[in-house]
Formats: sequence, C-alpha cells, structure tokens
Amino acid sequence: MLPKKLQAKLDLRSAANALRKLGSSHHLEESGENVDFSSNDYLGYSKNQTIFFRASEILEEQNLQENGATGSRLLSGNHKLYRQAEDFIAQIHQVEASLIFNSGYDANVGFFSSVPQRGDVILYDEFIHASIRDGIQMSNAKAYKFKHNDLEDLESKLSLRAQSRSAGESAEFEIYMVTESVFSMDGDSPNLQAMADLSKKHGTNFIVDEAHALGVFNYGLVHQLGLQDRVFAILVTFGKALGCHGAAILGSNQIKSYLVNFARSLIYTTGLPPHSVATILASYEHMEHEAKMPQSDIIRLDATIQFFREVVKNKNLQAYFISSDSAIQCAIIPGNDTVKRISLQLKKAGFDVKAILSPTISAGQERLRFCLHSYNSQNEILNVLELLSKSLKGFSAD
Repeated sequence: MLPKKLQAKLDLRSAANALRKLGSSHHLEESGENVDFSSNDYLGYSKNQTIFFRASEILEEQNLQENGATGSRLLSGNHKLYRQAEDFIAQIHQVEASLIFNSGYDANVGFFSSVPQRGDVILYDEFIHASIRDGIQMSNAKAYKFKHNDLEDLESKLSLRAQSRSAGESAEFEIYMVTESVFSMDGDSPNLQAMADLSKKHGTNFIVDEAHALGVFNYGLVHQLGLQDRVFAILVTFGKALGCHGAAILGSNQIKSYLVNFARSLIYTTGLPPHSVATILASYEHMEHEAKMPQSDIIRLDATIQFFREVVKNKNLQAYFISSDSAIQCAIIPGNDTVKRISLQLKKAGFDVKAILSPTISAGQERLRFCLHSYNSQNEILNVLELLSKSLKGFSAD
C-alpha cells in the first residue's frame, strides 16, 4: 500500500478536482478524433514526412545503424551526429557553440544547478518554467523572483544587488537574470531589448529560455532581435515547434566546455540515440529551407495566430484572454471545476483544448490553453470560439 502521507496528498488533489492523469495522444489526420488545440507541435513537424525521411537519409549518409547511444556522451555515447548537429545549430542561431541535452528539463536543471555558484544571485521572473526553478533549488546561489514582465520591479532588485556589491558584500558575486521569451502558461513575452539594456547597465549574465519561441518566431526572439551577443546563454527545445525531442544550450565555447565538465544532467545520463539527433538536424534543415519560402509553415502559423486574435475580438472575448502574439492563447476561467467542465464541453464537440488547473498555476488563474498550429483551419477557430462563447454565457447564466 502507498504510505499514508503520500495517499493523503493524492486525496487532497482529488478533492480539489486537480488530480492529474495520463491521457492518450491523438492526431486528427490519423484517427479522426478531436481537432488539435493542445499540442506543442506548432508547425506540424512531428508529422512532417520530409523531415522523417531526411532523418533516415542522414543516418545512411553517416552509416549509423544503431538503436542507441550505448552510454553517456563522455563515455561511448557521443556519436558523430552530435558534432554535425551542434555545429549546424550554432551556425543557424549565430552563436559560438551549442550543446545538446536529452530534454529541456535536463538542460535547465543541468545549467542552473551547476553555473550559478555559492554567493551568486539569480533574479528570475515569477512565472518561469518549473525546470528552471528545480535547477535553481539545486544550486548554491541566492535566488529572488521579480514580478512577471515587470521591468521596474526587476531594476529595483538589480539596484539592491548593486548596492550590496558596492558595500563590499562578497564583491565577487555574479548576478544571473532569467526570463522566457514566450511564457508557456500565458503566451506573452517580456521586453527582451529593455532587459538586455538592464543587464548591460548592471553587469548581469542574461539568460533566455526560448522553448516556446523557436519555430514560432523563426529561430527565436533573441535571434529575431539580434541580441545573441548580449545574452549569456539561450535555451532552445526541440519537442515543441521542431516536433522531435531534446534541447540545447546556446552560448560561448567557454560555457559549453563548463557544462560538459559540470552539468550533471549531461554527464550522468545516456546520450540521445542517433535517430533522435538525426531528426533534430533534419528539423533544423527543414526550418532553414522553409525560412526562404513565401508560404512557409511559420508564415501560415502567424496568419493563424492573427486570425484567432481577430475572432476573439469580434466575439467580445478579449476580457477573458491574456494578450499574446504567440501560438499560446489563454482564456482565464477561474475555478478548476468550471474550466474542466468547459474543456469537456469543447472535447465532446470535437475540440481538444486543455484546462490548466491549480496548483500548476495560482488558484483563481485557471485557464483554457489554446495551442495554435500552422494546420488549424479558420473554420476550426471560428467554431471552437463560438462554442467557447456559448459555454461562457451558459456559465454566467447559472
């Protein structure tokens, strides 16, 4: 039997209607089931046949017919595709080096548990990824959150840290300033240019998680704004818009060398199999090719996002939705019970829109999270938002 303390925690979750369960994934094209407004496959790359067959070609070109890496990258698992993929990724993002990790979680935990040192200071947005928080908890640095996308609050905390430094309190400490370019639960973005200016002014190490921006905004917002040289490290993940698996830390040759030596989530785990790395490389090649095309998946996704926002406005739903230019569009519907009931109504009508519940987000901020894709049609958007409007009116009447 499960220990009583553990069972009690499960019972509390169940009582709050917040018990998580593993569901089944599905694709409309294959199963005829619900329209996808929930996956992170923003560009449809997970089902892209060109990428699928190109990955196989890469394996044949490199004569890699192995199912696994056979060990950690520092032992036997650093097969030759790693070098090819990392060099190509660094070239695409216009940085010195990239280092592939097995997942975004591994990358963030590895980075934040090893880079900030005892006595250093980490300033992070209060809505930052859980993987970054977990990495910070494993570090020996001091950590302080600042209000979400609030530059005034951030600068006030930076000024306090600067005063501590000038007062002689461990004058050697480093400051790490951390944000996401697109926040996963809100879909909004910070003013990265202004944050880069603050970083330079206060001498901090600026770190940006681009997990939900890569592919949606071409090679990410840091690249789009030309801020690569002003950012200490960038995280990109491949399980979202690139439709495959893994992640990378982008930055200088020195930070790559440091992580190879001290990031435990890289050192003490088996490397990705050749097929995974080949798929990463094939996805990047495809994205680079698409960037030159007049009707790319990225352009179609942008048009889909703009259409969704227009429909929200036309149906007078702006009061529910968080302002966002990204593929993540969230309608705040407080209460786990209420948001789950509306999500279920949409599901029964053929639309897969996930309810995001507390404690994943704060109580009272429960929401429907619409993930938009290059393959979502205008009719699908019109229909799902019409159903949402009717559902919300029904609950208001109750």
